[in-house]
Amino acid sequence: MQQAYCVKCKAKKDMADAKQVEMKNGRPAMKGKCADCGCGMYCILGKKK
Repeated sequence: MQQAYCVKCKAKKDMADAKQVEMKNGRPAMKGKCADCGCGMYCILGKKK
């Protein structure tokens, strides 16, 4: 399961319903919801090679 920082919980939490998306600049990212509070989460991944 993907982890990201939750602003509402102020801690690293597991991301529920995580989907890989591509940002406007072409970099990959993960978008989902906090498993505990349901707040939206976003995690920028490393550059593509």
